Amino acid sequence: MGFASKYRNEIGLLVAIICVVGFTLIFNQSYLTAPEINVKNILHQTALLGIFALGAAMVIIVGGIDLSSGSVIVFSASICALVLMACAPVDESTGMPQTDQIVGWSPVLLAIGVTIVVGLVIGTLHTWLITVVQLPPFVATLASLVGLRSFAKVLNPAVSKALGSEVTKVRADAESFVLLSEWWVALTVFLVLAVGCYVLMSHTVCGRHLYALGGNEEAARLSGIQTDRMKWLVYSIGAVTASIAGILYLAKIGAANPATLGVGYELNAIAAAVVGGCSLRGGIGLIPGVMLGVLFLRVVIDAINKVVPKGSDDFQGMIVGFLVVLAVAVNEFRRQGGGKKKQFFPGSLGVAVIPILSLVGASVLFVMYGNTAGIVTFFSVLAILTAWKITESAAAKR
Repeated sequence: MGFASKYRNEIGLLVAIICVVGFTLIFNQSYLTAPEINVKNILHQTALLGIFALGAAMVIIVGGIDLSSGSVIVFSASICALVLMACAPVDESTGMPQTDQIVGWSPVLLAIGVTIVVGLVIGTLHTWLITVVQLPPFVATLASLVGLRSFAKVLNPAVSKALGSEVTKVRADAESFVLLSEWWVALTVFLVLAVGCYVLMSHTVCGRHLYALGGNEEAARLSGIQTDRMKWLVYSIGAVTASIAGILYLAKIGAANPATLGVGYELNAIAAAVVGGCSLRGGIGLIPGVMLGVLFLRVVIDAINKVVPKGSDDFQGMIVGFLVVLAVAVNEFRRQGGGKKKQFFPGSLGVAVIPILSLVGASVLFVMYGNTAGIVTFFSVLAILTAWKITESAAAKR
């Protein structure tokens, strides 16, 4: 297999990133006027998302799914902050731990170590639920998605009270710990983890076993692969990378608030993996593609913030959802041999969905830019999709 054929998804993502940047420059010149600030911000956000997206992608490659990343992030951040609070000197006048008075790296390293162990425990628990209790991965990690965030909400005030504090949003502002908030720290961690995951998946026997497990679990088991052990490995990596991300988010924000931190992050991780070329059916996906998928997602979100005149945050989820649907559709298109026989608008269902899609597109442009943009978008999308259906129908009759 040639380079262009093997990495066609990655090449396509590079082109897409360049196109998004170029489109953004038409409406906003900040990439040219303040390039250093923009590059640092994008790389920082890309690294933070990429760290746990790598773990989520490996779970997807073996045919699983992990919906717990966001909750593992906030739970791990809470554990890290609580350990720091336990190691902090106590203010004699208030009786409260002063994390900003922590001196040296020993308490910080202890907190990081405990947090990573917690991630490993969560990954092991997921594996047990999936392999022994035989819960579907969706259900097992959905339970963590709900349960861990709720647990953090009750754990933070309980432990804080025991330490003499009354806060529900635990602090972590030790000077040595805050150094982890630097953009290059997250980027370095992301690149090191990415290289490790790439070597594991592409240059080891274990990696071949993981791809085989994702391609056909029963065949992998019959061929002698320890499938339960492989699942433990990827679910542990998924949870540990989320814990590492939780530590870095805590350093960046300075506090762990279970009500806000990590909400919806698991969907961004899955989106980045899928956009990066991972198939939700398992067995397909490359680490370089995941890295570019994360970068593409962050560039798109940054473009939304710069292009949308107001309320850009409200459009991010919609754009990410569209990209996930598009990426899955493209993957299915490729999986079925280029999609030569597949129709996207077959029969009466196709007739019904064309005006619906046109209306959806028109609604978005109407909200963003007003009546004229909405009307033009509606008729443009309607004409394009109608022509698409006519072409499909004609090809099907041949």
